[in-house]
Amino acid sequence: MNTLTREGRRLVGHNTDVAGFSAALDRLVGRAKMPRQAVVLGAGGGARAVVHGLIRAGFLRIIVFNRHLHRAEGLVRHFGKSAAHMELRALPWHDSIIAAELAKTKVLVNATSIGLAADASPLPADVLEKHLLVLDLIYNRTRLIRDADAAGCTAHDGETMLLHQGAAAFSLWIGQPAPLDVMADALARARAQGLRSAEGEPAGDESAADEAAAVAAD
Repeated sequence: MNTLTREGRRLVGHNTDVAGFSAALDRLVGRAKMPRQAVVLGAGGGARAVVHGLIRAGFLRIIVFNRHLHRAEGLVRHFGKSAAHMELRALPWHDSIIAAELAKTKVLVNATSIGLAADASPLPADVLEKHLLVLDLIYNRTRLIRDADAAGCTAHDGETMLLHQGAAAFSLWIGQPAPLDVMADALARARAQGLRSAEGEPAGDESAADEAAAVAAD
């Protein structure tokens, strides 16, 4: 839950991360047929939104990796009922296991903070193959994105997810369609000033993030 609205006397919580991820996934896939297998790195709030979005998109096999396996297992248990028709598994974080899964999947999503504060990647470059569609939720051109580009993958950062999760929140608050063009321009200015994040949480220059929201609401 990241957005609150008032309905009468009640406050209602919403999660706009799923809407943002769905838009990012559509952009990543483009005109191709939606894949049905994915690997997700991480088990926090961003990863939960990603898994929810993948299930809604009709994915049939999702493998979750986290350095603390019990957290990935907890995420899988959370979706037990909604994922009963498919294969949703948590596996130990080991480069060879991840590489084996990437060889038989299509979509890779990084929902960890690795690459946010340092020029680091969650994965060795040599496990990335050109058939992969790679999405990093961090709003920077991370090492993972650069390595994916070099390997011939289709790769995007978290900008589209950020924009569309903000647009969903705007619509909930204002009751009107969000001005995506205006918000995109404000986001571009914020990114130029250093906005960067992982798992949907702003970091770095907070004034830049505030400007994006303020301009969108004007």
